[in-house]
Amino acid sequence: MLRYYTRACNFYYGKTSLEMVKKKMAFPLHGNRELSFDTIEILSRKKTRKINIKKINSLSNSLKKKIKKDLINIRKKKVFCKINLQEPLLVGILNLTPDSFSDGGKYNNTKLALNRINLLLKAGCKIIDIGGESTRPGSKGIDKYTEWKRIKNLIKKIKNYKFLLSLDSRKTFIMRKAIKYKLNIVNDVSGFSYDNQTIKFLKDTNLPLVINHSKGDPETMQKKPSYKNVLLEIYDFFVKKILLLRNSGIKHNNIILDPGIGFGKNLKHNITIMNKISIFHSLGFPVMLGSSRKRFIKYISSKNDSKNRLGGTLASSIHAVMNGVQMIRVHDFNEITQGLKVFKFINK
Repeated sequence: MLRYYTRACNFYYGKTSLEMVKKKMAFPLHGNRELSFDTIEILSRKKTRKINIKKINSLSNSLKKKIKKDLINIRKKKVFCKINLQEPLLVGILNLTPDSFSDGGKYNNTKLALNRINLLLKAGCKIIDIGGESTRPGSKGIDKYTEWKRIKNLIKKIKNYKFLLSLDSRKTFIMRKAIKYKLNIVNDVSGFSYDNQTIKFLKDTNLPLVINHSKGDPETMQKKPSYKNVLLEIYDFFVKKILLLRNSGIKHNNIILDPGIGFGKNLKHNITIMNKISIFHSLGFPVMLGSSRKRFIKYISSKNDSKNRLGGTLASSIHAVMNGVQMIRVHDFNEITQGLKVFKFINK
């Protein structure tokens, strides 16, 4: 039996969207009347087709029922950690490592890291993702004591700071250490497959979490990654992980989905994900994109590549926002915020 998937597409933004929704010609995406769609793509592993939302009732009863159920998830308002996600939320990146792919060594002492945090907060950042282990392609893992040593002084100093700390770690040991001081969100790049104690920790603490998709470990994940259908395989991965969390006793909805750009994906895979990222809205949770400074920008821009890849990051971020992505993980928080504000103002 074929399995079908529903993707919202053909989006409208700003004033045009408001007019389309008012005329009942488009559905608002996650409760936001300023971002709407009038078409859905129905996907299976054999074929895809697009239809206008007005034609949904002409489908077979079983397919119509499936799509209407998906549309409830696509259209409902999304909230994470009591933050209304009608406006895109940027997550600031802070790596306390000597070898992260973009900013390794820039913030790997407490003074530099605190300065970085203060700049992020001044720019309006509400969530900061802090990590002590590089997971860039080709990187080798480090032991839990080394990872904790890199971040412990900072974690202790920021316990009373008013922002949400997202911990970028694969190790339950690090999570247990951090929660004694400050820990609001668990962001495990392995999708909770690296450490078999992590899900129990999440159940015991009831902490919000990010479900990341990656294929393989950082040391080998970029060695000829392959998929039969990258988009649907990631979708099914999320379905299984959500079911695993529910069966493990985690009932809250403070869950983010991150399809893992660059984590076991080649250029074609990455572009396919970003091009059709709106498929993940039908799972009913906020979607996060982590395209900041990634290598796909180098491959596309060729001789126009740059150190910070700000142009490519901004372009992919605007595309993500236009497709309803609610959260974007970035290095250049202030600059991307500026770009998104200008984009929104132009489209009023």
